[in-house]
Amino acid sequence: MKGIADTGFLVAFGNRRDTHHRWALHLAQEVDEPLLTCEAVLAETAFHLGSVTLVMRYVEDGLIRPAFQLADHVSRINELATRFSDRSPDLADLCLIRLSELHPKHPVITTDVADFRFYRRGRREAIPLIHPPKM
Repeated sequence: MKGIADTGFLVAFGNRRDTHHRWALHLAQEVDEPLLTCEAVLAETAFHLGSVTLVMRYVEDGLIRPAFQLADHVSRINELATRFSDRSPDLADLCLIRLSELHPKHPVITTDVADFRFYRRGRREAIPLIHPPKM
């Protein structure tokens, strides 16, 4: 399975008490190549889980792979920040939108459905999502 990992998925995977933990575990079993992500997502995940070690294990075990250099995309990230300013996106979301533009066949794996259904890549293209079922 190809995909782009958002913070919510990674937190749910690592936190047994998370509402979406079972969903994340099931989905992780389908991963056959590292999910792409960005360092902003890794930082958010480490903060929410309270463990850099756990997040680094995700990378070492091949669940995820940092695949984004912010310095190479500053102009586009600024454009996206301006475009979606009414939603106050965080840096991680903006980087994932850009990753989705760079890897259009990779869906974003997220628990943040409300924002990612609103965000668009390119001009008008919806970002394909994998998300937990409505509860």
